[in-house]
Amino acid sequence: MKRNSVRILGIDFINKPFHEVAGLLEQYVDNNEKAFIVTANPEIVMYADEHPEYKSMIQAADFVVPDGIGIVIASKILNTPIQERVAGFDLMIRLLELGNEKKWRIYLLGGKQETNKKAVANIASRYPKLQIAGSHHGFFDWTDETVTNEIKAANPDIVFAALGFPKQEKWIAQKLPYFSKGLFIGVGGSIDVLAGEVKRAPLFWRKLNLEWFYRLLKQPTRWKRMLALPRFLVKIMKEKLFFKTK
Repeated sequence: MKRNSVRILGIDFINKPFHEVAGLLEQYVDNNEKAFIVTANPEIVMYADEHPEYKSMIQAADFVVPDGIGIVIASKILNTPIQERVAGFDLMIRLLELGNEKKWRIYLLGGKQETNKKAVANIASRYPKLQIAGSHHGFFDWTDETVTNEIKAANPDIVFAALGFPKQEKWIAQKLPYFSKGLFIGVGGSIDVLAGEVKRAPLFWRKLNLEWFYRLLKQPTRWKRMLALPRFLVKIMKEKLFFKTK
């Protein structure tokens, strides 16, 4: 188990408050270091639990942050409480804010072509001192190294990969060795929010830790994906009973 972490179904989650996680990543950029960050919710953990190759990629990441109240609840059930949820979207926004202050270079990878363009335009408008080193939609041939070479040439401080899980983590794990610096973070549907195509849950819902339920109300087709949460909690309870009777 990694230092300052909590293990949940074989995945080590960083156990630091939001501001410390953001500060740690800021240091990585300032020092021109490289890091692979996974923003994991119960759905990702369950997928990893059922797909060993993907799980090994997550385990190899430098940081796995608890994106999802279900992860925090699970840590309490296992009597190893995580201090605070670190929402992936909030972390992305904080990194954009820091990038605006420090004139970092970012690369936005993923989404449909129009969605990507809208997100880039909105980011440029909101964070004028931030340098957008480049962008590319998420529909490309991974065996073609054109995108990888383009990102290398752009020399970004942060690459936001919005390819959706498990693709974004797989892409980062495969391509990370080609780079010498930069934060590589999977941000999934955050690009849709930044593009203005999807609205985030209001603060009231977020404070009640019901952002997942708000998204379900707005996108009923997500119900199959939401089934991962009860399955996840059942798995956690079984793990607790196992260690209790051991």
